[in-house]
Amino acid sequence: MKKQLSPYSGFTIKWATLEWEKQQAYALRRMVFCKEQALFEESDLDHVDHFSHLIVALGSYGGWHEEVVGTVRIHETKPGSWAGSRLAVSEPYRCQSLLGPALIKLAVSSAHGLGCRSFFAQVQVQNQRLFERMHWAKIGDIFLRGKEHVTMQANLAHYPPNFLPERGVVVRSRPQRRLDHLRTPLLSMPVSTVQQVA
Repeated sequence: MKKQLSPYSGFTIKWATLEWEKQQAYALRRMVFCKEQALFEESDLDHVDHFSHLIVALGSYGGWHEEVVGTVRIHETKPGSWAGSRLAVSEPYRCQSLLGPALIKLAVSSAHGLGCRSFFAQVQVQNQRLFERMHWAKIGDIFLRGKEHVTMQANLAHYPPNFLPERGVVVRSRPQRRLDHLRTPLLSMPVSTVQQVA
C-alpha cells in the first residue's frame, strides 16, 4: 500500500484550547483505541478526561491549523507526580515519525513547568523502545485490557520546563516524495524511442 503524502507544511504541537480541537482529539482516540485496537467498545473517555490537560498535534498550512492528527493527555496523580496516557496518531500520519516524540516532549515538559517531579506512563510493549530512546526507563510490567504494557518513567533532566504549552511548538513536515517521482516522462523513456532530429 502506497504511503499518503502529507498535505501539511508542518505540525503544531500544543495544549488544546479550542472546542473543535478537543472534539477532533476525542474522535481520533475513538478511531485508534476503539476501532483499530478494540481496547474499548464505543468510547475511551473516562473520569480522567474531566481534569486532564489535552495535547494535540495540528496539521498546518503556513500556520493555519486545519486538523488534529495526534493527541495525548496528561494529569497530576498526586502532588508532584504526573502521568501521560492516550497517545494516538492518525494512521496516515504515522510515517511522520516526529509526531509521537513531539507529543511526548510537550507532555512531559509542560508537566515539568507545572511543578512535576516524576512523570509516568503505561506504554504498550511495541512502543517501549521509542520511549527508551527518549530517556524513559522501564520500572514494571502490567496487563491492561488484555494487552501487555510496561510502566515507564521519564528522566526529567531531558525535558526542560515549558511554561507556555498553549502556544506550543512547530515541527516541519517530513517530505515523503522520493526524487525519482519528480523525473519527467522523457527521462524515463527508453533510448530507442527518442528520435534524432536531422
